[in-house]
Amino acid sequence: MRHLSTSTDTRVKISGTLVTLALMIIIGTLFYHQILRYRFFAEQSESNRIRIQPVIPKRGLIFDRNMEVLSDNRLSFTVSLVPFERVKNVTVPRLSKLLGIDSSEVEKRARANFVSRYMPTPIKRGLGIDTVSILEEQGPYYPGITYSAESVRRYPDSISAESFLGHVGEVSQDEINSEKKKEYRLGSLIGKSGIEKKYDLLLRGLEGTKYIEVSAKGQIVGPYEDKQEIPAIPGADLVLTIDKALQKFVVKNFDSVQCCGAVVVMNPKTGGVLALASFPHFDPNIFSGVIPPDIWQGIIADTNHPMLNRPLAGLYPPGSTAKLITAGAALEMGLVNENTLLKPCFGGMQFGNRFFRCWNPGGHGKVNVYHAIEQSCDVYFYQIGQIMGVDPWGEYAEKCGFGSKTGIDLTGEKAGIVPNSKYYDELYGPRKWSPYLILNLAIGQGEFIITPLQLAQFYCGLANKGRVYQPHLLKQIIESNGDIHDVEPIVSFTLPFSRKTLNILRESLKMVISGEHGTARSLRNKYYEIAGKTGTAQNPHGDDHSWFSAFAPADDAEIVVVVLVENAGHGSEVAAPLAGKIMKYYLVDSRQKELTAQKGTLTEQP
Repeated sequence: MRHLSTSTDTRVKISGTLVTLALMIIIGTLFYHQILRYRFFAEQSESNRIRIQPVIPKRGLIFDRNMEVLSDNRLSFTVSLVPFERVKNVTVPRLSKLLGIDSSEVEKRARANFVSRYMPTPIKRGLGIDTVSILEEQGPYYPGITYSAESVRRYPDSISAESFLGHVGEVSQDEINSEKKKEYRLGSLIGKSGIEKKYDLLLRGLEGTKYIEVSAKGQIVGPYEDKQEIPAIPGADLVLTIDKALQKFVVKNFDSVQCCGAVVVMNPKTGGVLALASFPHFDPNIFSGVIPPDIWQGIIADTNHPMLNRPLAGLYPPGSTAKLITAGAALEMGLVNENTLLKPCFGGMQFGNRFFRCWNPGGHGKVNVYHAIEQSCDVYFYQIGQIMGVDPWGEYAEKCGFGSKTGIDLTGEKAGIVPNSKYYDELYGPRKWSPYLILNLAIGQGEFIITPLQLAQFYCGLANKGRVYQPHLLKQIIESNGDIHDVEPIVSFTLPFSRKTLNILRESLKMVISGEHGTARSLRNKYYEIAGKTGTAQNPHGDDHSWFSAFAPADDAEIVVVVLVENAGHGSEVAAPLAGKIMKYYLVDSRQKELTAQKGTLTEQP
């Protein structure tokens, strides 16, 4: 009996211990979850019924120098998927049917734009009110689907805006990973090129956050009152140096002339870009939404390369427009003066075992530097090049801004190439290149390649007594609170020429138009005097390129114009007439229109 009693007591003790342990575990678990982990589970519970929705700020507008709109916004709707609220085999198939895209594409976009289980993931942008109305009326039928209103970028057509405005698009993962782009999230719209990219942080403003309470079925209850909404801060408006009317005139007239090329128009007194156009051009509005594959394939397959921003990234030999570098260097080095006569031109000259031709088979006879520039005599510059040598010529070319970027406030600029002996040693081997390569460089040919913007910068210096302002487009910043910040012009460098040399070069350029044998005599007019230079650049891939660089009025320039027309032949025949039209429009026609409009306004007043 004693043994049985002992056994029973033992079992009771063991059972009591187990019960006690079980209670301690339960109490401990409750303590852990309700006390120690309270904050975590409270946040989880709150997340289950709160939808965090970004508030997209209004992107800043972009204006031209006269406050004409260059880029604004239009209202659009974006449909998004909230991962936590989606219902398997229901949400995606129904959304796919509504949007007219494959389920696999919906899944792909959901993965690509995923940020958080509780944050809307953009699926499709640019939707109209019809789609939104369906979601509004049949919300429960589309679990986990939400929509938001946002601004879509809009650009005026027919002004080649892509060359300077650029476009916006969805941020990529690489851009998010970039150290400077940490404030971006997948699905954000950011500047991808041009002004839109350069000043993206100013234009896009700061996103806000809205907290929305939803039911267990994912239906919106209303604003979540325990969390205060963070308002978005609108982006700043930008005022550019661009003249919209001039830009439109440039595009209209170039389109009627040729397929491909570039136009740069600048104010030499500030470096402000008045017009910047690349041809062929395309409508940047296509980037505001998802680009149809057929349109994108057509753009990238186009052999005329519409995506190449020719004013900044097109590289070409400058032809005779660069003879001013050679002439200026020779005058500064004392190799010639304004009266020096070299060997006469009879249509070419023998150098070594090769005969180098002049563009004029009949020749120009004996000429000084004035008439050599006026008539663009190649033989005169061959001789100067031979006397000067490759390295001195290269040093002066670099000091004139070639071979390096201008620093314009746009992305994608190229530096070009200014050859010297080191360059040729690397290209052909030490001392294995001909000393006569300088002859081609002296007339703007050979391996010397530049951008149209660099040439415009150089001619700004010639027009502005040697002072070169950095090319720029931003004129003014207008913050959302009304504060205004003016952008001051910056002196980039000074041409390596004395005042005397600059005067000789300017008078020579005036003779190109006003001289008896000037190559651009057709541009003479009764309104103002033009100083300019024609250029015909040999092209190994086809017909010669047509160049013209000029400024006007010649003695107090307000405008510098550089025109490049690819494969169009002589500069005097194609590029010069177009540049002449641009100068006349800016200096005469547009001002007459403005005066007429002002008179009309005064007449209407009582």
